[in-house]
Amino acid sequence: MQCQHSDTSMDFIKSLCGEFQKHNQIDPAYYEKYDVKRGLRNADGTGVMAGVTQIGNVLGYYVQDGERNPMEGRLIYRGIDVNDLVDGFMSEDRFGFEETAYLLLFGALPTREQLALFKGALSAHQALPNMFTEDMILKAPSADVMNKLARAVLALYSYDDAPEDRSLESELRKAIALTARVPTIAAHAFAAKRHYYDQESLYLHRPQEGLSVAENFLWSVRHDNQFTQEEAKLLDLCLVLHAEHGGGNNSAFACRVLSSSGTDIYSAISAAIGSLKGPRHGGANKKVMEMFGYIEEGVWDWKDEEEIRAFLGKLLTREAGDGSGLIYGMGHAIYTLSDPRAVLLKKFARNLAASKGMLDEFQLYEAVERLTPEVFHGVKGESKVVCANVDLYSGLVYKMMGIPQELYTPLFAVARMVGWCAHRIEEVCNPGNKIIRPAYKAVAPLRPFIPLDQRG
Repeated sequence: MQCQHSDTSMDFIKSLCGEFQKHNQIDPAYYEKYDVKRGLRNADGTGVMAGVTQIGNVLGYYVQDGERNPMEGRLIYRGIDVNDLVDGFMSEDRFGFEETAYLLLFGALPTREQLALFKGALSAHQALPNMFTEDMILKAPSADVMNKLARAVLALYSYDDAPEDRSLESELRKAIALTARVPTIAAHAFAAKRHYYDQESLYLHRPQEGLSVAENFLWSVRHDNQFTQEEAKLLDLCLVLHAEHGGGNNSAFACRVLSSSGTDIYSAISAAIGSLKGPRHGGANKKVMEMFGYIEEGVWDWKDEEEIRAFLGKLLTREAGDGSGLIYGMGHAIYTLSDPRAVLLKKFARNLAASKGMLDEFQLYEAVERLTPEVFHGVKGESKVVCANVDLYSGLVYKMMGIPQELYTPLFAVARMVGWCAHRIEEVCNPGNKIIRPAYKAVAPLRPFIPLDQRG
């Protein structure tokens, strides 16, 4: 199924790489000279203000006398602190993702009747269009579930009777359908990947009425459909904590950029999925697990903090790990003292680790979280405050639940779908919004056109 390239063609492309590098180097000094906000960030690391939103807020520091000051992290959905949201549904022993999805989409907590109707709407849209799995997933499987997820969402355009209708009613209908269908797409894409690339048997399960999103996902991806309520409740928590993270995160911003052009929701959401796939964004949880593979192999005694500290230093100096010089799962663009998502996940992960006989591994993660800041300061000589982010513990939680690594980032997408849709609708339904079009400073000098026969 792979394209074949001749040796001559590949040699030509290699020669073009050198030609490209000769003409496409940008002097780093230009960024300072023209006050370019690299990554749309100010010099102090704060984000460039690009818009306003009522959907979510991320707090990790406060500014006083022009300086950033660290604070405990807060994640706020529609004005409600995520800790209060989680405490609310957990104290009543309920699943919370559907309630969270309603809050993010509509802006207020649902009544009991509204929540029941919303769950019914999600359930009614869980099944994929007729022959969709056969035509769009099985006939063109992908080794990467995120790639298949992006293509499948884009393909849903062809199954929509009014894909270009951008009325509020139509946008909300599509948002509910996408939130309901993406877990099924992810499960079927994973089944196809395992069948066609890993030579395993093909199991395709239909979503079941009456189950929560978390329960249905576990039902769909497991051959025997078996799961415990503890697993489902913990996965539900993961979905709630990943559902939204402000309009400035890379994938939500990508969704808003495309939406501002007037394009359809399927194009905008597939772009967000492509963004989340990157290892600097949603793909980071897989990099955390890869890194801990190196740590568990390279550290003889997991309880020896000096040995752990020494190995973390090797990661930072590129002597160990993937050579990136990064300690994945540590540090965040906004959070300083703590990431509230990591704090919550860690609390529940401890109990799961104890029940799974994995406390030693859990304590190794805790040691990495505890020791990284001082190792970072020692190696880098910087005083930046570094905390664990959600990726440090989310991968471990999935591992303890027996969820394969290929599904870590797709699960992130399943959760974030409703956040993306909320940002999409806010972007297209506010009449004052304009197409997003930042400036780039052109630094190439003007030069004349040279006739073909006169070029060296």
